[in-house]
Amino acid sequence: MLFLIFRSGISQSLPVDEPPAWAKRVVWYELFVERFCNGDSTNDPTAVDITVPGQSIPPEGWTITPWTSDWYHQEPWATKTGKPLSETVFFRRYGGDLQGVLNKLDYLKELGITALYFRPLNDAPSMHKYDARSYHHIDVNFGPDPEGDKKIIAGEIPHDSSTWKWTSADKMFLKVIEEAHKRNMKVVLDYSWNHTGIMFWAFQDILKNQQQATSKDWYAIKSFDDPATPQNEFAYEGWLGIQSLPEIKKVTVTTPRVIGNPYEGDINPDAKQHIYEVTKRWLAPDGDTSKGIDGYRMDVADHIGLAFWREWRNVVRSIKQDAYIVGEIWWKKWPEELMNPAPYTQGDVFDAVMFYQTYRPARYFFAKTDFEIDARQFADSLNFQWRRLKRANLDAMMNTASSADAPRLLSDFYNPGKYKKFAKPVEDPAYKTGKPDAETYKRLRLYLIYAFTTVGAPHIYNGEEQGMWGGDDPDDRKPLLWPELTYDKETRTNFQPGTKTYDEVEFNKEHFEFYKKLTSLRNAHPALQEGAFKFEETNGKHLSYRRDMQKESILVAFNLGQEPWTLSIPTNCIDLLTNQVVKPGKLKIQSMSAVVLKRTK
Repeated sequence: MLFLIFRSGISQSLPVDEPPAWAKRVVWYELFVERFCNGDSTNDPTAVDITVPGQSIPPEGWTITPWTSDWYHQEPWATKTGKPLSETVFFRRYGGDLQGVLNKLDYLKELGITALYFRPLNDAPSMHKYDARSYHHIDVNFGPDPEGDKKIIAGEIPHDSSTWKWTSADKMFLKVIEEAHKRNMKVVLDYSWNHTGIMFWAFQDILKNQQQATSKDWYAIKSFDDPATPQNEFAYEGWLGIQSLPEIKKVTVTTPRVIGNPYEGDINPDAKQHIYEVTKRWLAPDGDTSKGIDGYRMDVADHIGLAFWREWRNVVRSIKQDAYIVGEIWWKKWPEELMNPAPYTQGDVFDAVMFYQTYRPARYFFAKTDFEIDARQFADSLNFQWRRLKRANLDAMMNTASSADAPRLLSDFYNPGKYKKFAKPVEDPAYKTGKPDAETYKRLRLYLIYAFTTVGAPHIYNGEEQGMWGGDDPDDRKPLLWPELTYDKETRTNFQPGTKTYDEVEFNKEHFEFYKKLTSLRNAHPALQEGAFKFEETNGKHLSYRRDMQKESILVAFNLGQEPWTLSIPTNCIDLLTNQVVKPGKLKIQSMSAVVLKRTK
C-alpha cells in the first residue's frame, strides 16, 4: 500500500510497510531532559508543579536538588521525612530543560549523533512524564515561562483542537527541532497512549462529574461514586495496578489480553481521536511537516491492541511518509523471557523495536558475569533474533542496551548478576554502585566496538559517553556530567556496611573520545550501516564477522581469550581503530582487544 504525500509541490512516496531509509544510517541518542542539562534556572519546578493531590505531595521544605551534589546524599527536606533514599529520590528535580538541550546540540553534533530520541516531554508532574497532564503540550517547566504557559493551557478547550495554542515551552521544542534539523539530526518523541496521569484533563472531568462526564468512557472505570452513600465507590484500572497511571479503555478485544503478548484490540474511539490530533500536531506543526518531528517511540506497546497500532501507523504515514515508529517490546516473562518482536515488525505496526533482545547475549559474551557464554552461543543467540525479522526492519532496529529503564552500561558490566534482575542496591545490597574497575572499562569498550559495527542502529543513552555509572531505575537517572561543572564526590558504599568511601565524579574525556571514534566509524562507512553481515569465526572467546557493501569490506575481530589470537590477513588492510596499515600475513590480536580492518586496494 502506498501513501502519496504532497509537500512544497513535490510528490513523494514510500511503501507504508517499509521503514524509512534514514533509520538504518543513524546513531541514536536518548535524552532524559530533566537530567540532561539545566539551561535556565528561572523555570525550575516548584512544589506545586510536581504535586498530585491525594497521591504525591512533596515533603515540607522541598527544593530543587543541586545538580552537582552526591547522588546518595539526601537533601535536608528528604532527611526530615525519616524515609530512606529509595523513597525520597522520586521527589527529586534537578531542573533540566529544553534550553539545556539547545545549549548542548553542538556537543551532540561533535559526538557524532544523527538522531535524537526524547523521553516524554508532555506536560506532567513526574520526572518521567508518563503521567501526562496534557498530551498536546510540552511540560511547562521545560520552557521559559511556566506560569504564562499555565494560563494559555487553562484558556483552551482541551478536547477541541481548534482552541489549542502554542505555549512558550511548545515553541521552544519547535526551536529544538529546527536546530536539530539544521545539524542533520532526526527527532523522535516518546509517548504512552496506554495511560495518562490523574491530572490529565479527561480524567479530571471524570473525577468532577463522574457518570455525567463527557469523557466517562475514556478510561477503564470499575465503578462510579454513588452520591447517595457516604463512601466513595469510584474505582478504575491503573497501569499494572498503579493508581497514578489510569489506563485508557481497551475495546473490541478479540484475543486474550496478556501482558507481554500481542493481542487484537483497540482503544476508546474518543481517546483515539484525541491521540490522532496530538500525533498530527507534532508531525506537522501548523500543517508543515518540515517543522515537525521525524517519528514516535511508543511506550509499553504490548499493552495496546494491534488493531489500534495498525490504524495509527496509517495515520502517521499519511501525515509524514518517512516518519519512523519504534515500539517498546521487552519482557514476555521477567526476568527470563524476552518478547518476540516479529508480530510488531511485519510492516503494519512498527518499523522497529528497542532491541534489548540482542543486548542480553552480548552482555553475557563481553562482560564478566555469572552467565558467560562463548562466541558460538553468542552468534546463535543473535541469529535466533535476527532470523525472526525482515532485513529492512533489522537494519532499522534501535539497538538499545542501556536507557532510562535499565542499568548504565558500566555498572551492568561491573556487576555479575543476571540481566535486569536485582540490578540496583535497594534490591541487592551487594550490588556494586561505585566507579567500575579497569577490566570493566576494557570489556565495555570491546562491546561498544561490536555495538557500532553490528546490524541495526547504535543507541547511546545520555551520559554513557561521559563515563557515567549507575544501577537500574532510579540510579540510571543521575544528572549528566558536564566538563564545565565541579561535582561532589559520590558515596560508594552507602548500602554496604562499614566505613563509607567515595568516588570522584567528573566528565570522562577519554571515554567521550572513544565514543566519538566509534560514531565516526559508523557514520563514515556504509558497510557498517547496511552492509551484508557474515560470521567468520565463533570459537571459544574468539569472534569475527564481516560487513560487506559493494566495494567496501570490513572485518571485525575480538579476542576475549587469555592468549594472543593469530589471524590470517590475505590483503592490505587498515585498522580503523588505530589507522595503522596491516599488510597481508599473520596478524596477532592480543588478549582483550579488537581490530576493525577495512580492505584497501
